[in-house]
Amino acid sequence: MSNSFGKLYTLTTFGESHGPAIGGIIDGCPAGLELDLKAIQYELDRRKPGQSAIVTQRKEPDEVEFLSGIFEGKTTGTSIGFIIKNTNQKSKDYSDIKNTFRPSHADYTYTQKYGLRDYRGGGRSSARETANWIVSGAIAKQLLKGISINAYTSSVGEITLDKELQDIDFHNTESNSVRCPDEATAEKMIEHIKEIKKQGDTIGGTITCVVKNVPIGLGEPVFNKLHAELGKAMLSINAVKGFEYGSGFEGTKLKGSQHNDAFNTNGTTKTNLSGGIQGGISNGMDIYFKVAFKPVATLLQKYETINSEGERVEVQGKGRHDPCVVPRAVPIVEALTAMVLADFYLLNKSIKL
Repeated sequence: MSNSFGKLYTLTTFGESHGPAIGGIIDGCPAGLELDLKAIQYELDRRKPGQSAIVTQRKEPDEVEFLSGIFEGKTTGTSIGFIIKNTNQKSKDYSDIKNTFRPSHADYTYTQKYGLRDYRGGGRSSARETANWIVSGAIAKQLLKGISINAYTSSVGEITLDKELQDIDFHNTESNSVRCPDEATAEKMIEHIKEIKKQGDTIGGTITCVVKNVPIGLGEPVFNKLHAELGKAMLSINAVKGFEYGSGFEGTKLKGSQHNDAFNTNGTTKTNLSGGIQGGISNGMDIYFKVAFKPVATLLQKYETINSEGERVEVQGKGRHDPCVVPRAVPIVEALTAMVLADFYLLNKSIKL
């Protein structure tokens, strides 16, 4: 299995949703980086379950414990090992589906590939794994001094934040449980999620991410383009169904004369339909992209499926699940963005030595 991410700044993870712990090893972080451990825990708190009425009510403290690679608050240049203990598993909630395949889950594909699966909360395929990414991304953020990474919920179902990027106040993102930086739109989103939850159903949405103060030159011109690596990272998140950057699909409706980003005399561009990336390399303008999340596949209502014998059966989801993953995925998008940028930042430094 591909349990590692990155080339120079790398993360290798382990653990299952209902095992004793999850964790990882971060390699490639330079020595001497003074870490704000409270900032790392803050990022985990943004992702953790049970934080509001519109997310899963699983109660996990998600407290990270560092085992190596940090001495007196600074990185030593060696592997940073960490664990996050699981404390609130309810494996019995999944006993009814151990011999059935839930639609749009990894149950069937895992079984066909490996011959068995950990049915307790999805095992390794669970989004619980993303807590590991948060730890790595939080450290990457501290490595990328001066670069700001801000993600927010831009839509839930048909409810969309109708504001231009320059009018978004990122300080408002954490002011509500859905992480939409516009209070009126956020209230509509929250009420919609609550109504969907009452029905035992789920809903999807989108997250927009804006990265400012990116230096020119991050990314490679052929197979490791910056936008390609960002897309790969985002499509690695559970439930993600789409990624677009810059003008995205809307750009296909324009003519070249409308879409080209004309240069200013200082090298900046008058417009930014390229999304801060040209030829696979950052150009110094803001990087912005959008990530699409499908509705959560676990439904708390009856549905028809098949079991391991190929027979049609009726089951009903149990346990504690997100009616919409988007609010908790906001810090995950930021974390993976930071990891991609940290990797290219270190690679760029090595090229110029």
